[in-house]
Amino acid sequence: MPAQREPEPGSSDDVDGAGSDADAVGYRGVTACHAVGISYRQLDYWARTSLVVPSVRDATGSGSQRLYSFRDLVVLKVVKRLLDAGVSLQNIRRAIETLRSRGVGDLAGITLISDGTTVYECRSPEEVVDLLQGGQGVFGIAIGGAFKEIQGSLSQLPAEPVATEPEPEPEPVATVAGGDELAARRARRRAG
Repeated sequence: MPAQREPEPGSSDDVDGAGSDADAVGYRGVTACHAVGISYRQLDYWARTSLVVPSVRDATGSGSQRLYSFRDLVVLKVVKRLLDAGVSLQNIRRAIETLRSRGVGDLAGITLISDGTTVYECRSPEEVVDLLQGGQGVFGIAIGGAFKEIQGSLSQLPAEPVATEPEPEPEPVATVAGGDELAARRARRRAG
């Protein structure tokens, strides 16, 4: 296997076009669903069963938000396409485990070929032809194409800056005589 290299920002290998800026934003679950074309229920199930776990921020309890990276969205798109093609969830899990070990630039050069049962990874047109001639391929997914589809979808959807420091704790609300929290908030607003 050739050594992995990170693409230079702005080069043709830098598929997401953002270079290190891609790490500076994340996408909430609802945005991920719209970009990929899946339901929130699917997204939640895949995260809870560790099929595709958000790499920026996972949910930590009730009310917390998952935050997905661009790469996560590409993997979600690949999972959706494989499911749509009738590949079993067990075989998809194996394929995704392999994809997790790849860098973003490396993912763009991969084409997944499947016969509906097994998923094969091809890195060159020759490998694709060999699989097709052997009767093993029924459909293919060019991951570079999935990158471009996700980019197009995200151009109309919101991103969220990734916090480098934990968010500060909210200040406790001072209680006024009698414990009226609303009065204390009004008093703070008037004070400045």
